Amino acid sequence: MKMIFLGPPGAGKGTLAVKAVEILEVPQISTGGIFRAAVAVQSPLGLKVKEIMDAGKLVDDDTTIALVKERLAQDDVKKGYILDGFPRTIPQAEALATFSNVEKVINFDIPDEGVIERLGGRRVCRKCGFNFHAKFTPTSKEGICDHCGGEVYIRDDDRPEAIKKRLEVYRAQTAPLIDYYRNKGLLLDIDARPMIDEIVVNFKKAMGL
Repeated sequence: MKMIFLGPPGAGKGTLAVKAVEILEVPQISTGGIFRAAVAVQSPLGLKVKEIMDAGKLVDDDTTIALVKERLAQDDVKKGYILDGFPRTIPQAEALATFSNVEKVINFDIPDEGVIERLGGRRVCRKCGFNFHAKFTPTSKEGICDHCGGEVYIRDDDRPEAIKKRLEVYRAQTAPLIDYYRNKGLLLDIDARPMIDEIVVNFKKAMGL
């Protein structure tokens, strides 16, 4: 099954992708993972990505598309894949269609206030990187990691003003893909508000599993 996961930051795409990899036995492919792998093996595209990232710039569409095309030509995607974080725009989706036929697009539907609650409550241990949540999985002691005793803090990305900016970018650039794929008859909506176990059940039902 060749799939795309769509949804705003904090919708739980990555969490379900881990479960879906086990269910569908296909790899999860993210642009970040592709970039890191290409840089690590020092391929021609990887060297280009490293140069761009070292300069503090965003990787351009043409390079991103070329890397995704290269990744989808590998043997482990013969049974399918889950694309997470690509495409982000309609031009990227149009480019993807020239070298791979997507079969399903899962749209993680969650209102902005749900995203703000989920991301705004996230706390991260500065020492071991473990994630907590102020409401759902708080630390036993305020600001202290239960696992290693390190300092637990709020990432800049998880502050209200940053979350709102990320949502604005998502609504402007990526949300149009929802109608794009709905019009092609490929879109399945999944309610992203419940806990992960319920989302997995709903995902299986939507997929007919």
